[in-house]
Amino acid sequence: MRAGAALAPSLRGLQTSGSAPTEGQSVMAADGTLSRGGVGEAVEEEHPGALEPGAAPFGNFPHYSRFHPPEQRLRLLPPELLRQLFPPEGPEKRPILGLDVGCNSGDLSVALYKHFLSPRDGETCSGASRELRILCCDIDPVLVERAERDCPFPEALTFITLDIMDQESRKVPLSSFLSQFGRSVFDIVFCMSVTMWIHLNHGDRGLCEFLAHVSSLCSYLLMEPQPWKCYRAAARRLRKLGLHSFDHFRSLAIRGDMANQIVRILTQDHGMELACCFGNTSWDRSLLLFRAKHTHETQAIPESSTKETRTD
Repeated sequence: MRAGAALAPSLRGLQTSGSAPTEGQSVMAADGTLSRGGVGEAVEEEHPGALEPGAAPFGNFPHYSRFHPPEQRLRLLPPELLRQLFPPEGPEKRPILGLDVGCNSGDLSVALYKHFLSPRDGETCSGASRELRILCCDIDPVLVERAERDCPFPEALTFITLDIMDQESRKVPLSSFLSQFGRSVFDIVFCMSVTMWIHLNHGDRGLCEFLAHVSSLCSYLLMEPQPWKCYRAAARRLRKLGLHSFDHFRSLAIRGDMANQIVRILTQDHGMELACCFGNTSWDRSLLLFRAKHTHETQAIPESSTKETRTD
């Protein structure tokens, strides 16, 4: 199966930018193929041990990175992305602030940090030292504890237990983190394979509320929605274990092409525009970058950094 390459070498002038897909259109990989899904479900089925306990009804798999390794996402993302989206302003070089929603045990959080800040060929360490601080949250305290214990960058990555859907409990930790830097919003929010779990556990209204909230928190939003076939696989896992199915699964009206559904909601209802689709992971999930409409465009994303190789 072939994962996608970049739609375009630049954020500027993308055909997808600033508008939702019309009926019959679909978010595409750069080679023009539709994002359909395929290997992700099979990989999860082949790793039953990683689905315990209770088929992880909130997506809190104990060993998630074993079957969805961070490298599969990183190879789609330009290493220069954050430095080009957020060039330093003035001599102080204020830090780039990120929020990672559903961080699990922190493997992807750490990988993203290293990917975006490591020196590149011909670049000195001082040239790559723009500070990045990421607040990483997950609903599972056991996973958060593991993330804190194993994190090699404790000064840059902060892990907290947080139910992002709890409107009361989320206010203080998010605002407290931002106030440390005199900021009111994050520069970028990462939502990697989170939307399905929000949708299954909180229904259509919950998904829309989640998208409204995260889009209000940031200038850029990097999202990896799960396709509809993953919803069916999650419900099937619960049935196989003899557990109660997701309360909202059969009543969901937002269904089908979930990447397009999320693009539609964010662009039509929440002041975001689709800046770039970086293609699809080997388990066929699109990596979509959204930009708040009030955010100014910056430099181009390097084409060479967004190309993807064939994965069978």
